Parts: sequence; C-alpha cells; structure tokens
Amino acid sequence: MSFAVAAVIVSSCATNPVTGKREFVMISEAQEISIGREANIEILQDMGVYEDTVLQEYVENIGYELADLSHRPNLPWKFSIVDSPAINAFALPGGYIYLTRGIMAYLGDEAELAGVLGHEIGHVTARHSVQAYTRVYGAELGVMLGQIFVPQMRTNPYGVPSLSDTLGAGLGLLFLKFSRDDEIQADRLGVEYALDGGWDPKGVAGMLSTLAKVNEVSDRNGAPNWLATHPEPADRVTEVRSTVDKLLKIVNPTSLRVERSNYLNRIQGLQFGDNPEDGIVRGNEFLHPNLRIALNFPKGWFIQNNDTTVLAKWPNQEFYMLLQLAEDRREVDLQEIAQMNMNDAGYRHRSGQRMQINGLAAYLGTYSGRDSEIGEIIALVAHIRHNRSLYAFGAIGPIGGMSQVEREVNQSIRSFRPLTRQEADLILPNEIALHTAQYGDTWEKIAKLGGEDIVEATTLAIINGYSVGEQPKPGDRLKIVVVGNAKP
Repeated sequence: MSFAVAAVIVSSCATNPVTGKREFVMISEAQEISIGREANIEILQDMGVYEDTVLQEYVENIGYELADLSHRPNLPWKFSIVDSPAINAFALPGGYIYLTRGIMAYLGDEAELAGVLGHEIGHVTARHSVQAYTRVYGAELGVMLGQIFVPQMRTNPYGVPSLSDTLGAGLGLLFLKFSRDDEIQADRLGVEYALDGGWDPKGVAGMLSTLAKVNEVSDRNGAPNWLATHPEPADRVTEVRSTVDKLLKIVNPTSLRVERSNYLNRIQGLQFGDNPEDGIVRGNEFLHPNLRIALNFPKGWFIQNNDTTVLAKWPNQEFYMLLQLAEDRREVDLQEIAQMNMNDAGYRHRSGQRMQINGLAAYLGTYSGRDSEIGEIIALVAHIRHNRSLYAFGAIGPIGGMSQVEREVNQSIRSFRPLTRQEADLILPNEIALHTAQYGDTWEKIAKLGGEDIVEATTLAIINGYSVGEQPKPGDRLKIVVVGNAKP
C-alpha cells in the first residue's frame, strides 16, 4: 500500500453523527457540503423551483424546525419544492432537501409532510448519501434503456443524465441507491424528528401507506421517482407503526399536530400533473401548446410524458407508441432522412409511403429490427415535419403481433395535428381544488367535477388516502383535480 493511499483511508474514517460509530467514507463533511452546494445549482436549473413563494416558505419553516432538532443542526440546510409532477422527495449531501410538487399533492396533512421531510433529513444526518457515494465512486453506471428512434439519445431516454456523466454532482446523485437498512433508519429518524417537533409521528406511516397504494397501481416505466429510488414502502409500514406505537406511549397523543385542514388550504391551487409548457396528457390526448401540436394515443394505453419522449404502452403485450423529436436536415428529402434515422437506430426499411397528415408533410415507413428482450420487432413510424421540427411518431412491437394493434396505431399516427395559437392558449394546467363529499358521491363522479379525462378515479382515491376500492365518506374534505385558471 502506498503512503498516499494509506493517508486517504486514514483521513476518510469518520464518526457517524447518528450512530456514533466509526465508518469509512471517501469525503469529509466540508466536501459533502461542497458537493451538495454545487449539485443544488444543477438541480434547480434543471428541474426548476415551483413558483409559489408562500408554499415554499411553509415547507422551509417546517424543514428548518425539524433540522434544528436533528443530529446535525449546524449544516447549511436548504429546503425546496421543485417543479416536477413525479412523486418524489430526495436529499443531497450537505443538507439539501427537495420535495416535488407531485408528492405535495399526495400528502394528506402537515404531519405527513413533516414525516417526509424528517425522513429525508434522516438520510443526511446518517450520511446515507455519502456512504452510497463511497460505494459507487468511480463506477460506470448506465441509466435505463436506450432511445428507440433517435440513436443519439439512447443513453439518455428521459432527459436525465446517466450517473457516469454526473457522479458527484447534479441529477446523478439521485440514482445513488440506499439499502433497506438505510431506509428503515431514515423512517425511524423521521418518526423521532417529527415527534420531537410536536407532530403526530403516524404521519410517516401514513405517507408510506399512500406510496404503497401508488405502487400497487403504477406502471414503473419512466424517470426516477420515489418508487424507483426507494425500496418497496408497503413492507416498511408495519415496522414504522411499531416504532410509532412505542414512542406514543411516552407522550400525550392529543397534544400532537396533524393539521389536515391547514395543509389542504395550503395546497389548494397546487399544479397537478404535467406542466403544459412540457406538454400535457389529458385522457388519451397529448397536447403541447409551445410546440403547437396535438395527437391521440389509442384508448386504454398507459401514457407517460417525459422530457424528451412521450411513451404509450398497450396493457396486453409489449407494444409501445413513442413520440419524440428526430434529427432533421432540411436539405435532405423527407423519405431519405426518415430512412437514414431509422437505419442509424438499427432498423431496416421494408416499405413506406409519402403522405399528408392533417396538412403536414410526412413519410410513413415500416421497419424491422431486433430487440434483445422482445426478439424480432417491427416498427411503424411516421416522420412528420411541422414548423422547424421533425417528429418521429410510431409504434414498435413483436413482429408477429402488429396486426392486433395496427388499425388503432394508424389512427393514432393520423391524429397528429398542428394547433392554432388560439387553441394553444386555451391549454391550461390542472390544479388541486377542494370538495366536501356528499351522500352518493363516488370517485368516478367526483373525477368528472374537473372535466372529462382530467384525472383517473383511482388517482383521486389515492391522493385522498383511500384504498382504490373504497368510496369517499360523506362530509370528508377531499382534494380534487380541475383545470386551472389563466394566469394574469
């Protein structure tokens, strides 16, 4: 062993603030803070801060109160709501804590909010990010599957940098995995910090129960969120409840804060789901007011809108439809550039035709290829020019089964259409509103209060803390989703 290596190892042994035990880590506290500070700049630039200063201050105040009660109160704590619809909360080294606006809609009261914040604070105080960083330092880790129609983006399918590109800074830190023991410890710390702050610690269990319900109905394709970066929440609920029950024996439960009504008032008007600036899914329709395009996916397909791709999956088999920008060269004929793009992506041209799709020049081609998991595949893809962009929109699936979906895929491709400025201006974000349940109300009935195809009935049940098969109780104050108002 060289002297330099020995010096690094000796200097990297530190005492864990939570356990009091010595542990090997590759970065000091000063470096931890520096990494978090630099990564915070990238996170906020990439994800954006949710523009609601009152709600931001509300979360900050609760976060600071919990941090002061933690094992590391002297860190430069920073709490932010980021503008993402994903159901997520995460922590960076050094005390940088983030909640998405997506998870805010799924929390039921202030105690659950305190539980989420306490959990993430626990990851920082126990130095879980630092330990995970140490475990994977220098490793080359890929992120998800490659793109299908645009080979230049194969290693970046959802606009999220791979960990190998960003390890040590920015979004790459979100891919650092915590062990189950880390999560259980963070759950326990969240319970302790919330209780010390005067909140009902059952909020931690409530938060985990809601995430478990989301997990039950979710198709986990897409960008990382809580369900992708945290172990299964359902099997942690029992353990958390055991911890809570023990702690509640030494306090007066009636003195603890829950603050459901206050929390609901705070999130009234919260933007829910996609930001129209990035495109928005309503029912089976995708609308993008900035790009001035709209299209319909087949009904019943699961649709997910990501930064660079809109993906739809047929529930019955491995058939997918994708929309994404493609490389274009205006001096090259549309048919030629379509075939070049698909060839670069590993597909062989079989047949095709030039056409007009709602007044837009297009080339619809059939291509064949091979996928390591699916086997022989067929792709039916239209390259469509609109304004100064070229779009690739089509379907991919097993070569022997395309006939099952070909008709509705063709209908979907031919639904691609330009939007007028007036149509684009009418596309507004969805937001949270409040409703008191009446006798005879069902989630299906309540879902229609905001308009057709705004939100699924199962989603409404879950964001209100109900099981999917349980109907609302008369008199309950509920979160619903409606089309928001135009901003002045």
